[in-house]
Amino acid sequence: MKIFSAAQIKACDTYTIHATGINSTDLMERAAAQCTDWITAYLPKDTLFVVLCGSGNNGGDGLAIARMLHHNGYGVKSFLLQFGELSTDCEINLKRLQKIDNGLVDILLPDAFITEIPANIVIVDAILGTGLNRPVQGWIANFIKHINQLPNKKIAIDIPSGLPADSVPEADATVVKADHTLSFQFYKRSFLHPETGIFAGSLHLLDIGLDQAFINGTHTQYHTVDKETVSTIYKPRNPFSHKGNFGNVLMIGGSYGKIGAITLSAKAALRAGAGLVTALIPQCGYEIVQSSVPEVMCRTNGDRQIEKISDWQHMDGIGIGPGMQTTNGTAKAFEEFIDTCKQPIVIDADALNLLAKQNGLLAKIPAGSILTPHPKEFGRMFGETANSMMQLEQARIQAMRYNVYIILKGHYTAIVTPEGDCWYNTTGNAGMATGGAGDVLTGIITSLLAQGYSSHHAAVLGVYLHGLAGDYAAGKMSQEAMIAGDIIKNLGKAFQFIRS
Repeated sequence: MKIFSAAQIKACDTYTIHATGINSTDLMERAAAQCTDWITAYLPKDTLFVVLCGSGNNGGDGLAIARMLHHNGYGVKSFLLQFGELSTDCEINLKRLQKIDNGLVDILLPDAFITEIPANIVIVDAILGTGLNRPVQGWIANFIKHINQLPNKKIAIDIPSGLPADSVPEADATVVKADHTLSFQFYKRSFLHPETGIFAGSLHLLDIGLDQAFINGTHTQYHTVDKETVSTIYKPRNPFSHKGNFGNVLMIGGSYGKIGAITLSAKAALRAGAGLVTALIPQCGYEIVQSSVPEVMCRTNGDRQIEKISDWQHMDGIGIGPGMQTTNGTAKAFEEFIDTCKQPIVIDADALNLLAKQNGLLAKIPAGSILTPHPKEFGRMFGETANSMMQLEQARIQAMRYNVYIILKGHYTAIVTPEGDCWYNTTGNAGMATGGAGDVLTGIITSLLAQGYSSHHAAVLGVYLHGLAGDYAAGKMSQEAMIAGDIIKNLGKAFQFIRS
C-alpha cells in the first residue's frame, strides 16, 4: 500500500471530487459514515460520547459523526472549538446538527474549557486534522493537555490532534493521546515511528473510496508491506524440484559464549526453505550446532572465534555476523572476505559493528547486499540522528550511496532500497524484542536469497514472514513469554498464510 504525504492526500481528495462528481460535503459524509460504522460495531449501544470538533474539515467530520451517532440511538454531545473561521463543510455540518437539535452542539469560544467529563464517556477527537503545519499553542494546546489528563477512552478521527502527518514534532509538542485512531485510506508516516505512533493507539484504516486512478498514478517512495505485497513476491515450489533447487546457504558467525546466535540463524534458514545449510563457526561451537540442529552441516575455523572465511564461492546465499565478535583475528578475516566477495550477502550483528569500526569497508560491500541494523547499530555506522524519521532518511541516503538494502529494525521495520524507496512492514509485535530475534531474521533472509529471490524480494518477504511468525508465536505464548525459537517454530504457519 502506498503512503502519501498530507499534501498528496489533499490532492487525492480534490481529484476524487472532480473525477467522480461527488462534492466535498458528500465525501465528508462518506468518511463520517465509515467512522460511525466502526464505532457502532466496536462500542455497545449504551455508550455515551463527547465529540470535540475544530473549525476545519476535521471538525466537520466530527460534527457529521455526532449527527450519525445520534441517529443510531447513541447519547452524544458535541463541542465546537471556534478558533478560526469555519470551513465550508464544517459550517454545513454544524447547521445540519443544529437543525436536528440545538442541544446536540455547544460552541466554545477561546479560553473556554469543559471542566467535567464523566470517566465512562468516550471522547472523540476531531479538533485538528492533517492540515496542521505548526505546533499547537495557546488555548488549543491547553485544551488538549486537559483532555489528555482525563481517564476517558479517546478515539481520534483521521489523526490525533496536534500530530503532524509527515514529521516528528518537538519532544514537548502537545498532541492528543488516543486509544484508537480511525484514519482514512492511507497510513500517515507519523503512525509508523515510535516517537509519534504512540499517540495513535490502535490504528484502523477506513476505505472512503478515494479515486483509484489517482492512487495508482501518483508516485511515492513510501509504502507498507502487506499480504497483497508479499503474495506477488512469493514463489510456490515446483512439485518436481529437489534440494538443489532451493539453494546452498552459508551462515558465518558464533564465538565462545555466543554459539546460540548462529544456531538460531542456521535453523531459521532451514525453516525458511533452503535446500542445504552450512554453518561456519569456531571449533568451540561444533558439538552445540551439530546436536542442536542435526540438519545443518558444520565447518570450523579458529578455536573460540572465527579467524578465516573460506570456501564460500559456491554458496547461493551467505549471511554473516550473528554472535561473531569483533576481535582482531575476526576483523581481519571479515576484511579479507569483503575484499574478495562480489555477490550480495546479508550482514548483521557483529559484522555491522566491524563495518562501524572499519568505515572504509562500507564502500567494498557487494552491490545488492542486505544490512540489518537495529537503530543503535545504524547509529554506530552512520552517525546519530535526532529522531527515528531522520534516521530513516539517513538510511535512504546511505542505501543509495552504497547501492545496498538497509533493513532498519523496529516496531514497523523499514526496508530501504538502493533507489531510495522505503517499505514499512506491518507484521510483528513487541514480544519480538527478545534476544535472538534478529538472528532469526538474518537466517530467513539469507535462505530466501539462496532460493533465487532478488535482494529486494528477499528483504521484503523475509521481514514480513519474520513478523508474521512472531505474531503467531505471541498468539500462542503471549508477547511476554515468547522467545526467538518460537518465531522459527511458527514460520510454517506464516508461509501457509501467504499461500492461502
